[in-house]
Amino acid sequence: MALPLSLRPKHKGINGKGDKPGMKNNGKEEINRILITLNVVGSAGPFRLVVREDELVSSVIDTLLKTYAREGRRPVLGSDLNCFALYCAYNSFCALSPWEQIGSFGCRNFLLCMKQSPMSEISATPGREIRKKAMTGWKAWLNRSIVTKFVVKS
Repeated sequence: MALPLSLRPKHKGINGKGDKPGMKNNGKEEINRILITLNVVGSAGPFRLVVREDELVSSVIDTLLKTYAREGRRPVLGSDLNCFALYCAYNSFCALSPWEQIGSFGCRNFLLCMKQSPMSEISATPGREIRKKAMTGWKAWLNRSIVTKFVVKS
């Protein structure tokens, strides 16, 4: 049974006072919230978070890492903010600064990637050079010729 119009509650705005969103109320301006989609490289699916427009990129990354760990997703990412970079999904040429506001980009889709550490690239290079040097010379030639003779005869 439906209530008559006179007894139904009147619809009030978001702040409960009948004002439109974004209007000043007692000297305070309402903070706009936005829904953003964050894709993590290697994860099964995207995250959707409601954040304030004036929230910093670093706090969004922190919230995402905590949510990611709480849900138990794989691969395990860790919790260090400095190891990650956030990119806008449509303009992904450079990483976003952690001190910028998330709403200032005009984008609602983002991509979270792990930063490449220069130490891993440097440590991989000498190993390759050593292997190249070891594969040259008369010992390498002898090993290759012996292996090919046994493989061909078998």
